[in-house]
Amino acid sequence: MNDEGYTVLIVDDHAETRRNITKLLQFESDIEVVGTAQSASEGIQEAIEVNPDVVLMDINMPDVDGIRATEAIREKIPSTQIVILSVQGDANYMRRAMLAGARDFLTKPAKSDELVTVIRRAGDKAKEEKQKTAFSPGGPRGVTTQRLGSTTTQLASMGKIIAIYSPKGGVGKTTLATNLAIALHNEDTPALIVDGDLQFGDVAVFMNERSKNSLIDLTPLAEQLDPEVVEEVVINHKASGVDILSAPPHPEDAEKATGRQVVKVLEYLKRLYSYVIIDTDQGLSDVTLDALDTSDVIVLVTVQDIPSIINTRVMLNLLNTLGISQERIMLVMNKFDKQVAITPGKISKNLNKEVSVVLPKDEEVVILAVNKGVPFMLNSGKSKDVGKSVLELAGKVRERLKNLEGTRLTEED
Repeated sequence: MNDEGYTVLIVDDHAETRRNITKLLQFESDIEVVGTAQSASEGIQEAIEVNPDVVLMDINMPDVDGIRATEAIREKIPSTQIVILSVQGDANYMRRAMLAGARDFLTKPAKSDELVTVIRRAGDKAKEEKQKTAFSPGGPRGVTTQRLGSTTTQLASMGKIIAIYSPKGGVGKTTLATNLAIALHNEDTPALIVDGDLQFGDVAVFMNERSKNSLIDLTPLAEQLDPEVVEEVVINHKASGVDILSAPPHPEDAEKATGRQVVKVLEYLKRLYSYVIIDTDQGLSDVTLDALDTSDVIVLVTVQDIPSIINTRVMLNLLNTLGISQERIMLVMNKFDKQVAITPGKISKNLNKEVSVVLPKDEEVVILAVNKGVPFMLNSGKSKDVGKSVLELAGKVRERLKNLEGTRLTEED
């Protein structure tokens, strides 16, 4: 197969599943099945021998489960990307899979077009990782690692800033920000969530954490930050591994920070984390506007009511006036209720902007998670649908970031 194709290893203890997936992929000219395995231990050995771009891994197997096998393969062959297949689609399985290093998670039986799309996306990531290793003595280019809290920080690789914004309150922006951070975070791509609402931010509360330190403690040092200073200020959320940079405990402290200082802090944090997610204030302060301007991707959140849609249209026009490319903006519909006549399609048409992801309304799950301070991405069972939507958003954010980076490199050439 040429370099543009993708090699796949299928690991599943059911022979029929292995046969069906193999037959399905035979119709894709750019995908080649280079091996199959009926157990996790056999899959680990086979992966070492054939070095595939992608491993399709069943989660439940008789010897070793797919999550432990994923950890083993990722440790031995970091460039190989794992896609977990499971009949159980709850958020706990998804979360465990992502923490183990899986690239994606599909519920059986996976739709053929969805499976192929995921394989290609994971295959692209595998090729990117292999290329970095091939051209860098001793591994990925210039990346040295050290501990920051309980996460691995990649000091020489620049991360990405993702701003979560809505011009209207009550749309679930902070819930989305905290759960997206958890979905994006793993040992290879550490994530930090920054509370950008400097007056009334509650990211820490949503994650059942408290801290005397905050973003305000870093802004005066914006020109002279180092990993040790950051480590003293952030909170490590033990349950997820995500680090938190809280809002100040007193609203009046918000005046101590300027937009320029916050941007410098965010730009430095990109050196420590693969993803810096900032939960912005809904007001258009200098801090918020500068944060949006410096972000690589803006997740613009709306819901199914007329005021929210009107405000979203105004915000899209403002971002355009500020010179922010539409490609950097991802429109997300939260709290979607099928019984409400305002559909994602109608909103897309009204705003002339595609809705990237639709998250279902699930007040029972979301309100319980907020009240307990336990993001629903860490819970199993009932959060299946909304949890899958957050994982879909995480995947699309990664894909958008990759496309934007490709466009930037092309323009530089």
